[in-house]
Amino acid sequence: MTKRATRARPGRWLGPVLLATLAACGGGSGGPRQAPATSRPGPFDTAAPARPKIVMLGDSLTAGLGLLQSQAYPALVQQRLDQLGYDVEVVNAGVSGDTTAGGLRRLDWVLDDQVRILVVALGGNDALRGLSIDAMKQNLAGIIERAQARGVAVLLAGMEAPPNFGQQYAARFRQVYPELAREHHVTLLPFLLAGVAGYPDLNQADGIHPNAEGAQIVADTVWRVLQPMVDNVTER
Repeated sequence: MTKRATRARPGRWLGPVLLATLAACGGGSGGPRQAPATSRPGPFDTAAPARPKIVMLGDSLTAGLGLLQSQAYPALVQQRLDQLGYDVEVVNAGVSGDTTAGGLRRLDWVLDDQVRILVVALGGNDALRGLSIDAMKQNLAGIIERAQARGVAVLLAGMEAPPNFGQQYAARFRQVYPELAREHHVTLLPFLLAGVAGYPDLNQADGIHPNAEGAQIVADTVWRVLQPMVDNVTER
């Protein structure tokens, strides 16, 4: 995968436009939802053994808003797995506009007996709407606990809040992810958009969603944390 020179880290926010733009994309969490699309065996494939799965539960950043499906970071992680000989299926369970409450509600749709790892990349839309941080933490904890009860390993991807609701809100929001990782003993990716957020050349015109090059960097960031987990739960 393409390597980029190390960049100076931008400020800990995604810009004032974040509030209006992400809240608009995907229509929020109030509308009807559909279970994420996954490939299903045909009538003559029933004897084929099911592959272990990695489910990526997220919002528009995971869904790949504005990109081809093949350009979204879950698809790029799938490419890396295939290239390295891992017999694992990645399920893109991203829904644009989703909140942590929405992710908790639809969790059972995406967890089945083949799921070995759950990547949780939610919280950005909670911040954009100024929702309760305590409620957000409770929702994320519920997702983690349900997954762990089924023997699924969890990778928790952190997000950053914009400054619209004040620095105190943003700081408390940021603390939730490492707190959950410590309390539930899960793997933490501190910031999903590290090295991408705040860089115009790596984002689409809205300044928020990664473009194809930015999504590649996100995929690389996720992969560095995810690969040891994959090695722990699979055999090549």
